Amino acid sequence: MRAPALAALLVVVAGCGTSGGAADERVTVFAAASLTEVFTRLAEDFEAARPGVEVVVNFGGSSALARQIGQGAPADVFASAAPADMAKVADAGGTAAAPVTFARNRLTIAVPAGNPAGVTGLADFADADAKIALCAEQVPCGAAAKRAFEAAGVTARPDTVEQDVKAVLTKVRLGEVDAALVYRTDVRSAGGEVEGIGFPEADRAVNDYPIAPLAEARNPAGARAFVDFVRSDRGRAALAEAGFDAP
Repeated sequence: MRAPALAALLVVVAGCGTSGGAADERVTVFAAASLTEVFTRLAEDFEAARPGVEVVVNFGGSSALARQIGQGAPADVFASAAPADMAKVADAGGTAAAPVTFARNRLTIAVPAGNPAGVTGLADFADADAKIALCAEQVPCGAAAKRAFEAAGVTARPDTVEQDVKAVLTKVRLGEVDAALVYRTDVRSAGGEVEGIGFPEADRAVNDYPIAPLAEARNPAGARAFVDFVRSDRGRAALAEAGFDAP
């Protein structure tokens, strides 16, 4: 990778694949952190249907991934958690086709199991005594949180600001904070370790997720095939099971 990778970037190689195989047997996908579980699963299914193909998925904050693509990081597909980060890539001529929205996601309040602090809504995020985690405003989950707080008329007082939604979720899972705003798909992926609390303003902070093959893809055919797979009936079913809304 020519661009420096973020220290927190999670790299997943789905299945056994063909480690060390030829470039045309590998599909490299840059995907938003909130897609970790479902894209890992879809990558494994994609490999299973295409013997000899290896899918490598780099997960991270969408803004960081867009920046890395712009700096020349080798990738075949980009799946973002917000149109703004995809637009940065597309406007620079970085996509081989027009991005398409393949899913939607919305925020929910995440609290540790049992909700020990008794959090009930967004108003608790303004409590100086509450320990709060949020995504940075530069990443999609943080931008969505900002819209939600503005809609609720709440000034949040976070104790920690993270660069992707999985880092925020980890704070909740470890009991390091009383509450956080994450996507509802993240609460579902955490199982019983985290509880979700809905709030009305979530409807004002829905994120569209676009996907596109990249212009500098080393495997253009594989990139197109993976995008088509994500948008197929199989892909839509996996996304729905993970808690994403259909576009």
